[in-house]
Amino acid sequence: MEILNIINLCLGVIFTLLYFYQFVYLFVAYAFGVKKFPDASPSRIAILIAARNEAPVITNLINSLTAQDYPRDMMEIFVVADNCTDNTAEVARAAGAKVYERFNTTLRGKGYALDYLIKALERDYGDNGFDAYIVFDADNIAEPNYVTEMNKAFRAGYEVVTSYRNASNYGAGWRAGGQGMYFLREGRVLNMARMRMGANNYVTGTGFLFSREVCRQNGGWPFNCLTEDGEFTMDNCVKGIKSGYCNDAVFYDEQAVDFKTSWYQKLRWCKGGTQIFIKYFPQLVKGIFSKRILASWDMAVCLFAAYIISLTAVITNVVGVIVTALMGKPILEMIIGMAVMVGVAYLMLEVFSVMLTVSEWRRIRASSFKKILYMLTFPLFLFSFVPAAFVALFKRVEWKPVRHSGEQTEASDSDKEK
Repeated sequence: MEILNIINLCLGVIFTLLYFYQFVYLFVAYAFGVKKFPDASPSRIAILIAARNEAPVITNLINSLTAQDYPRDMMEIFVVADNCTDNTAEVARAAGAKVYERFNTTLRGKGYALDYLIKALERDYGDNGFDAYIVFDADNIAEPNYVTEMNKAFRAGYEVVTSYRNASNYGAGWRAGGQGMYFLREGRVLNMARMRMGANNYVTGTGFLFSREVCRQNGGWPFNCLTEDGEFTMDNCVKGIKSGYCNDAVFYDEQAVDFKTSWYQKLRWCKGGTQIFIKYFPQLVKGIFSKRILASWDMAVCLFAAYIISLTAVITNVVGVIVTALMGKPILEMIIGMAVMVGVAYLMLEVFSVMLTVSEWRRIRASSFKKILYMLTFPLFLFSFVPAAFVALFKRVEWKPVRHSGEQTEASDSDKEK
């Protein structure tokens, strides 16, 4: 028991030391406020949408893009209908997008679809092509000034730009609320502070811009692991690509509500994290001992440390309880110690949850009651990654499409009036 207490203490100290910098990020994000970018001349921008059987929702996204306040002759909307068995291609064309159809059942996944689309655009548009690309998922909806605001950040010198990812169905359940809070934290706190401090932003799947120059350096989109966004993020970090965050570019994203979908997403993200670990960890460690110390440390810790420490703590304590019980010794003290450790982690995460709920109150699409409720359950949502990380170590995980319903929730009337 004494040995287990020492191990837990050491793990707690290591976890605190590794992640203390994120509380510095929290201070920077709010103390220095939202960064505003100056007005800028329009760039030629291509919107890239990879869609597989997304006919029920893709029209909403395309309509929000055709309604942008950005000069229409400086923006084109492209859809790659990837291995579709429905009428996604026809629906997208009818809504105003230019559609490329791809059929390849061997190389499956969003990364392959994006690479196909980008290379098709380079082939068809050549030197008369685009200055930058913006990636969306088919279930997204963009605010009317989205492209204008993203172009401002791009013109300010950022080769990669992330944006404000808001959950369209935040109030649909604690899983949707938890995932929505996760993306709010990633954008409003972490990416805002990273930009302020010269580190690299973390790209989370959709609602991001990258320059044509970055695309040329990469030879297209060569990121095809289970979490291609994380792979792209790590690649930007080791190459020193300058990235920024645009808080005024807001889009809405549907989050998983049911257990099955949420569990699959966690498995895929955790398995993808393992793939990225193998590929990039040595380069990130090397970067820690260079002028890229903050960005490299941040990405290494953000992607790998929580999984390793959490899994070690769970496995150690479960084994300790079982062994102690088999020896006929009382386990109550051990269980209390485990509860205290979890409670401390809960309170640390709750700091972010409270700050975000208060600061983003009017932007969160949920009733007042659910905003408060999901503020309290946010740490529990993050804890649910631990069993997924454990299972992902041993289970084969493959990419598969996630079905979207287009469900949206709105704030209560009292919140709207504020």
